[in-house]
Amino acid sequence: MLLAVSLAWAVLQAGRFLLSPLLPAIITDLGITEATAGIALALFQGVYAVTQYPAGEYSDRWSRATLIVPGLATLVGGFLLFGLAGGLAGFVLAAVVTGFGKALFAIPSRALLSDLFVERRGRALGIYAAGTDLGGLAAAGLGVLVLSAGVAIPASIAGVPVPGPSPTLSFDSWREPFLPVAVVLAGLLVVYALWTRDTYTLGSRSLDVAGTLRRLLATPRQRRTLLAFGLFYLMVGGFINFLPTYLAQAKSFSPGAASAAFALVFVVGAVTKPVAGGLSDRFSRESIAVAGLLVASVALAGLVVADSRLAILGGIVLLAVGYKTEFPLADGVILDNAPDGDLGADLGAARALFLAANAVGPAYVGVVATYVNYTVAFGGLVGCLLLAAGLLAWDTVGRD
Repeated sequence: MLLAVSLAWAVLQAGRFLLSPLLPAIITDLGITEATAGIALALFQGVYAVTQYPAGEYSDRWSRATLIVPGLATLVGGFLLFGLAGGLAGFVLAAVVTGFGKALFAIPSRALLSDLFVERRGRALGIYAAGTDLGGLAAAGLGVLVLSAGVAIPASIAGVPVPGPSPTLSFDSWREPFLPVAVVLAGLLVVYALWTRDTYTLGSRSLDVAGTLRRLLATPRQRRTLLAFGLFYLMVGGFINFLPTYLAQAKSFSPGAASAAFALVFVVGAVTKPVAGGLSDRFSRESIAVAGLLVASVALAGLVVADSRLAILGGIVLLAVGYKTEFPLADGVILDNAPDGDLGADLGAARALFLAANAVGPAYVGVVATYVNYTVAFGGLVGCLLLAAGLLAWDTVGRD
């Protein structure tokens, strides 16, 4: 089950990350503006965020497989739509379907691992979370394969130098990489269905929203924890969406160098997440989270003031180590505090809050960078990390 759901998460994340480097080709092909493309992607993220909680609670009341199998099937349909459907309406439909399928899969699959790996919950969640970084690297690799195969996408889209004459744009070419994503996910759907011992059951369709919120907000410590990780997710949304642009505009990186530095974040994350998750099984998750947040804040501050290429890259690596540590720990802390019968509901509701904060991040950085500068914008993200570390540190010393 760990293998099946972790691979599925990595593959669906590869498909999701394909949207970013191929977005210029999508905009040109569909004849839309950046604003229209942004609204379509916001619909993807919005559907994903809103569906987190009900998917989690239904997986508690019904069964994990009852949500995971339809979730994978929906993802297959969503990526097929990206690859085959035409026009803006087809693109928007694909984004909505994919966001819905991702939410159906994301929380029940995490809850499943929490059920199976009670004593090694952190390690299992770390391996699972590393799929995000492996997916990002796979998306970059697919872009390289598309270019090397002679498909006509400008090299600047992927930030990869292409020898010989510059290729010209072929408007249909951006669709092709989504089809193998759908095929692989379909294979993993079959594997999961064959391997699972879970039953397929349907129960009550009502949602205990009030009860879930009461559990999540029951104590000052839990409220501080939610606020701390919400601030962390806000920082991630601002940083990861603007890092290549920041490097190109504020640090004089070429598009290719900025893309390579961006990929470096995923390389570090693929190694860091399982290690951090394993350590959190042996020591306090909150203490390790505080250490990661402090490392990330120092690294981000150093990145802002660094001038040399080596110092900038070193800051990115150290920042990735610090902030990638947090992902399995955030899930683990929520699951540790949740009752056994409400793991999915509590994690789904908490992650809906985290993803809402994550969506604020790029808006904050974009506005501040436009009307002030990137130094002030990224300085605010450093403040978010420090405040989050302080909130979690409050409880590691036994105060409530």
